[in-house]
Amino acid sequence: MEHEGKNNKIGMEMEKGKRESGSRKGVELTMRVLALVLTMTAATVLGVAKQTKVVSIKLIPTLPPLDITTTAKASYLSAFVYNISANAIACGYTTISIAILMISRGRRSKKLLMAVLLGDLVMVALLFSGTGAASAIGLMGLQGNKHVMWKKVCGVFGKFCHRAAPSLPLTLLAAVVFMFLVVLDAIKLP
Repeated sequence: MEHEGKNNKIGMEMEKGKRESGSRKGVELTMRVLALVLTMTAATVLGVAKQTKVVSIKLIPTLPPLDITTTAKASYLSAFVYNISANAIACGYTTISIAILMISRGRRSKKLLMAVLLGDLVMVALLFSGTGAASAIGLMGLQGNKHVMWKKVCGVFGKFCHRAAPSLPLTLLAAVVFMFLVVLDAIKLP
């Protein structure tokens, strides 16, 4: 009788451990899907931001202004290209990590867990650096710089700035999601 009680208790503890492990995997999968959506959206939003406008340029004060058609695109600024690339890389990595999570189910080795942890850490660094670079250039476009006599670009291309701006908080949020994934990965390691 006592032996049966011990077996039931051990069985219940194992079942509880499986449930906790399963819920942790569900949280991890949800966070990876969220990271995928955030990085894909951030790359797309910034990548398609574009505005064409006729700008009047006064070369000599005595001559009339010269009207030039100018286009603002994310691909014209290397910091924006870097942010788009960082998001695209993170999106691709997230797709691969989701596939690994789905295929491996409960049979993950320590080496695989360590590889995913390192990949998540790289994504954190990549996304934070992409956000920093794009934010610096975005701020320069918004405020200009009197010291080097750069004018405010967002004053002329406001539509472009408003379309590109949502990409920055999305990328930052994706980096934070990857930080939480790093914590989950670290918890799984023995």
